[in-house]
Amino acid sequence: MNYRNTATLAGYEIPRLGMGTMALAIEGRPADRGEAIATIHKALDLGVRYLDTAWSYYLPSKPGTGEPQDMGYGEYLVRDALASWHGPKDEVLVATKTGWLRTLDEQGHYGWQADARPETMIANAKESARRLGVDTLDLLYSHCNDPQVPYEEQMEALKQLVDEGVAKAVGISRIGNEDIETAHRILGSRLVAVQNQFSPVHRDPEHTMETCERLGLAFVCWSPLGGFLDPFNEHLFDRFREIAKAHDCSYQRVTLAWELAQYPQLFTIPSARNPREIEDSFQAVRLMLSNSELNYLNETQAE
Repeated sequence: MNYRNTATLAGYEIPRLGMGTMALAIEGRPADRGEAIATIHKALDLGVRYLDTAWSYYLPSKPGTGEPQDMGYGEYLVRDALASWHGPKDEVLVATKTGWLRTLDEQGHYGWQADARPETMIANAKESARRLGVDTLDLLYSHCNDPQVPYEEQMEALKQLVDEGVAKAVGISRIGNEDIETAHRILGSRLVAVQNQFSPVHRDPEHTMETCERLGLAFVCWSPLGGFLDPFNEHLFDRFREIAKAHDCSYQRVTLAWELAQYPQLFTIPSARNPREIEDSFQAVRLMLSNSELNYLNETQAE
């Protein structure tokens, strides 16, 4: 099956395989910050032109949400990687997110906490622009739907951020079809993308990808290889391993190629903790799976 390797997102015509940077910024991140920057450099050298980060990609150093100096680690990492990269920086789309915090409890467990009050979303987005060293964010996502705040109010905050020039375009994340419709009604053309989980582990049970196609929105899949924070059933990748053996490549590469074949406006953003991992992942843009292979992999939806 042939499909385009590039698509338009927030005004950028870019490869549909980008890079998520969460693994470089939260628990398990490289001890050597230089290795994290080298990983981003490798991605950019390979052709990645979409870097995905978030206000909440950091590790609290004390219980609660941490110290002010903890916050923004992931955004600073992307800023410094771009500043020290010698390629065409103007080709790189940087996306960040607002409305979620990292937490640390008294037992030493990390977690997440929604705070999508409009004043918080707006303040954090402005901090993100400062940390990334830009006047206007390329793409800003609402990181989640905060159940304590009416979704309409959260979307009005995003609308204000675009209208004030803090962000060029916005997206929404961790969301269902009803809220996608609400966001589209309020934001109109300002809304360009939905970032939801999609992989062999989580196959979009609400069919939000279909809603994106109907509304003309990009679908950006997070945790495209199953995720690294929560355990999952490894047998869900058995068929992908079979196809990988036939192509003499990693099953992760097959997984990403399968995702790219699902929808022409789908972007997938695998994480990587070292240059080798992103090098393997990016080769998925050149792996063409046959219709029979795709049908075989899609059949697992019914199992």
